[in-house]
Parts: sequence; structure tokens; C-alpha cells
Amino acid sequence: MTEHVPVVVVGAGAMGLATTWQLARRGHHVVALERFARGHTRGASHGATRNFNNAYGDAHYLDLLGLARREWDELSRTTGESLLRLHGLVSHGDPRRIDGVHGALTARGERVEMLTAGEATRRWSGMRFDGDVLFARDAGVVRAAAALQALEQGAQSHGADIRFEHTVTAIDEAPDGVRITVEAGGEHHDLVADTVVVTAGAWTAGILPGSFPLPRLTVTEESPAHFIPRSPESAWPSFNHFADPRSGPIGNVYGMPTPGEGVKVGFHMVGPVVDPDARTFRPVPEQAARLRGYVAEWFPGLDPDSAVPVSCTYTSTDTEDFVLDRRGRIVVGAGFSGHGFKFTPAVGSVLADLATDDSARAAAPFHLA
Repeated sequence: MTEHVPVVVVGAGAMGLATTWQLARRGHHVVALERFARGHTRGASHGATRNFNNAYGDAHYLDLLGLARREWDELSRTTGESLLRLHGLVSHGDPRRIDGVHGALTARGERVEMLTAGEATRRWSGMRFDGDVLFARDAGVVRAAAALQALEQGAQSHGADIRFEHTVTAIDEAPDGVRITVEAGGEHHDLVADTVVVTAGAWTAGILPGSFPLPRLTVTEESPAHFIPRSPESAWPSFNHFADPRSGPIGNVYGMPTPGEGVKVGFHMVGPVVDPDARTFRPVPEQAARLRGYVAEWFPGLDPDSAVPVSCTYTSTDTEDFVLDRRGRIVVGAGFSGHGFKFTPAVGSVLADLATDDSARAAAPFHLA
């Protein structure tokens, strides 16, 4: 049996659900196919929180983030559940990067201020800072698990058909559309779509046709951890510690408070390259020890011996820029490189545009070669 559908979304993690929501609310008939069960932990969308981090200096990311903020607010209005918790973001470290972000945000009228390390320590006594500190008031976290539920419910309220435990085994362009082979419940069937949007994360390269001009995507297993605060009364912002090349190779660090779990701290893009179907779900011992040492040095308000590791995947391009583009009848959203979640509803909007409007284009840094 062959089923004909106007638009199929392959992969119903955060980006796929956002695309499905955006398409459905515009009146399009859309089917989303997800390989795993609802709420799975195999990809990059699970967990309670993600940084809503506005520390960018590039216009294309700040433009996308502005759209994301409006769309998060719209999703919150339609579902009745607040999805952003804006307790502020502190960024410190490399002074050139801090100055660049400060200038870019100030030029856009964002509510930011520069603090000395001492001023920042007095506000957030559980942290230690390196040089001047940029505080952005209108940043914080996305309630990630709640966001997935809201996107699914929002899409379904507009008639979207979301099918979990449906594995796409092949995608091929044909004269009558894009033929998608699906395995579900031990049986195979085909769908033919006018357009397909692939948001399959770590599995993207494996399901696209071999001729598709995808850039190199590197899949790594990253292992941040939650640490328990020494004082339950301490205030915690979200944070970035940008590596200053002149002060040693600590790498970039990010984190945020997660109610009920502690404060999440992680190194950015340091994990081993993995097959997404053969992960260990355990941190590399040397990296876990390095993270413990970092917390002991930079977070006097956290117990460095209380780490509860989290396993997630990054699917990264060489430049860490996203891929948001179309070739023929196939649209791809990929390569979110560990910093995509905050942009989720905006990415969904861009991919929906690409799927339904031949004249639509994402920003140039997101184009396929």
C-alpha cells in the first residue's frame, strides 16, 4: 500500500515537531515519522532544560533568536504553559568574545550590562569569574521536556499526524514525488510526499539519498552533569565560560539550573565520535574527572563530588553552523552542533517556509554548498 501525503517530516525530535507544528498551523496536511517511542533518550532533545542563551555576535543567529523568542511566546500562549524561564545569563572568559557579544546585543537594544568579576561574585556567590562579566537579563532556559509536549499538542490540535515507532529506511526522489519507505510493527509500507523535511539528527546522513550534497556531520556523545548546590538558597543564572586562548585550554563551558536536579555544567563539543546506535551512555572517565576539577575550581557553591552525568548527542558541522536548505523536493534541518535547541520554533518556521515556498531561503551561512 502506498500512501500519498503533501508533506512528510522525518524525525520528530524538537526540530521535527517544531516543523510539524509550523506546517499544521498554516493549514498544511503533514505526517511526522519518528523512529523511536515518545520521550526516548536516544537523540538530542530529551531532558528538562536547555539554555536560552543569547550570547551571539552574528546577525544571522540573533535574527533567528529574535524569531525564536516570538515563537516560544506564541506556543506558550496557545498551549497555556510558559516555556521560557528568564532568570538571566552570565558570560565571561575570552574578552574579545565578550566585547563582541556585548556590542551586538547593545546595538539591538537588548537588556545587558557589564559587571566586574567582583560585582558578579557578590550577585552569584556560588560562582567564580574570569575578567569582566556580561549579564543578559532576557535569557535563561527553555523548559525542554515541556516544549516537546507543547509542540506535539500544538501540531495535533491543527490536525498533524505524528507517528512514533515508525522507522524510515529509505528516501528516494521519484517522478511522482519523494518515496519514503517505512518500517512499523514489523511491516513495511511506502509513503509518497510532494515534499519531505528531514530532521533526523544523528541519523540524517544515513537516510538521505547518497547523492544529496550534505556537508560532513560529526556525531559525538557529550556528557555534561548535574551538580548539587551546597546551599539550596543560592541564586543561579545560566552561564557561559568562553575559553580565552591566552589562559590555557579549558574549552568552552556552559550550564544552567535545572529544578529538582541541580546545576548542569558541561564542556562544549569534547565528546568522542560515536555511532548513534552504539553509544555507551557513560562519560569518558578522563573527561568526567576534568569536569569535576573544573567545578571544584570555578563553582564554590557546588559539590564537585555530586555529579550525575547526562548523555546526549551533538551532530555538528565543521563550522558549527546549522544546515537549513532544500534540494529538489527534500528539505534538511541538520548540524545543530550542540547549540540549536533555543532556536527550535524558529528553525521549524524556516523549514516550513522552505517546504512550501519555492522562493524561501534561509540565511546564507545555513545554505548547502
